[in-house]
Amino acid sequence: MNQKGLLTAWNDTKGFGFITPDGGGERVFAHISSYAGRGRPVSDRKVTYSLMKDKQGRPRAGRFQYAGVARVGASVASGVWMAAVFVLVFFAIQAGLFHQGYLPVSILAVYGAVSLVLFVMYWIDKRAAQRSAQRTAENTLHLFELCCGWPSALLAQQVFRHKTRKGSYQFVFWLAVLSNVGALGWLLMAPEASALRQQLGFDLSRSLQPLVW
Repeated sequence: MNQKGLLTAWNDTKGFGFITPDGGGERVFAHISSYAGRGRPVSDRKVTYSLMKDKQGRPRAGRFQYAGVARVGASVASGVWMAAVFVLVFFAIQAGLFHQGYLPVSILAVYGAVSLVLFVMYWIDKRAAQRSAQRTAENTLHLFELCCGWPSALLAQQVFRHKTRKGSYQFVFWLAVLSNVGALGWLLMAPEASALRQQLGFDLSRSLQPLVW
């Protein structure tokens, strides 16, 4: 990022804007997928960027981020903290249930392993979006979210600023979250799931009764 300029126009709804180079000249197109900083870009902020050309030969920012004081102020977005707290609370509840004998270690292991894999998948997909390379199918991401990976997906969306502005994606994502949490609750508490609990090596029909009543 050896170029410097001012982000003189930014349409956050559409996710793009323009950078005016410090030395003057033609404005440089900047897309949200190329933003390498934290939070969301705003107008009239100093930025550094790498310069490239689009298919029509027009200048385009390959990667850009805030420069100087603006970069320090945006080092950690509030959304990252909120997502991190949400995820920590969820795993803390799981750890508490495990400690009390209400949750088998196998379920904790599944959530941890799938979450780790999905976090890497989000990072790869973000990099692919920045390079206009082949992307990971959204249905694949949603499948991993449904299969216990949603905690890391929530965090990755904020850390990488990825998929946060697409309403249709967020709708399916939160549907996957609710479905997964609902399935976990059914597994732990529903009388109809007693046979499955026994197959997994735990039976909470008695230990959970005081919690239910």
